[in-house]
Amino acid sequence: MTPLRFAALGDSLTAGLGDPLPGGEWRGWAALLARGLAADPQGALLLNCSRSGALTADVAGEQLTEALGHRPHLASVVVGANDTLRGSFDIETVAHRLDSVFGALRAQGAELLTACLPDPGRMLGLPWPLARPLGRRMRALNHVVHALSDHYGAVHLHTAQHPWVLDRESWSADKLHPSERGHRLLAREFHTLLTAAGLVGGEPPSVTPDSPGPGRAASAYWMATRGTKWVWDRCTDLLPDLLRLAVTECRHQAAGTVTALELDAHRATVRAIASLKLSAYERLEAA
Repeated sequence: MTPLRFAALGDSLTAGLGDPLPGGEWRGWAALLARGLAADPQGALLLNCSRSGALTADVAGEQLTEALGHRPHLASVVVGANDTLRGSFDIETVAHRLDSVFGALRAQGAELLTACLPDPGRMLGLPWPLARPLGRRMRALNHVVHALSDHYGAVHLHTAQHPWVLDRESWSADKLHPSERGHRLLAREFHTLLTAAGLVGGEPPSVTPDSPGPGRAASAYWMATRGTKWVWDRCTDLLPDLLRLAVTECRHQAAGTVTALELDAHRATVRAIASLKLSAYERLEAA
């Protein structure tokens, strides 16, 4: 029997950060899902192309080339969060990159697996002048992913709407990546959707973690070591732009014109989807 070939494209979420193995490597939801794609746990061949810190440009470039070489029957594309955390974020550019990735994989015959993502500002507990601009960017990204998933007939997981997303035990110490439990829940949700679509024949992944989730001490250690470095790295890129957005947010809040910012973001998203000429554009425009 021909093994089911599964290619996973994306960033650190798909690379498995937050779900460490005893040897120091990362496992993650894609590896957990792969075991349940076929009746034989060894009946699926996973090629994980994802890289920590990847942007949509990376996925549309080297990751896509690598994935197409695998000739996958199933391909997951979960990316874009890092784009929203960059000063250079442009929703139309992101939309066209994702369109090229979805289209190329579909043209080769792969079934697509996609997901929308939770708001990073809310997950990190940022103050509203910082959280709101990031929230608008994530909503724009999710609208684009929804439209593309609909257009290409992808199996799509509305991750941001699941209640477990707000459960502390579902997240690692950095609050940006799922814990082992979170990765297992993601794998289970994807498996449920794929089963409903008649695309898998294996057992669903267990949601019981092998180890306890991170406690307060682990969270404090991460912030004192790796977390500080992450903040410093972003100071040269995201922070100047985010501060500008925060000042704008405060000014509109004082003037009572926050709805103007919401409308501008919505229009930019509509223009981005319209430029792709997808049927989903009309539904978003009417929303």
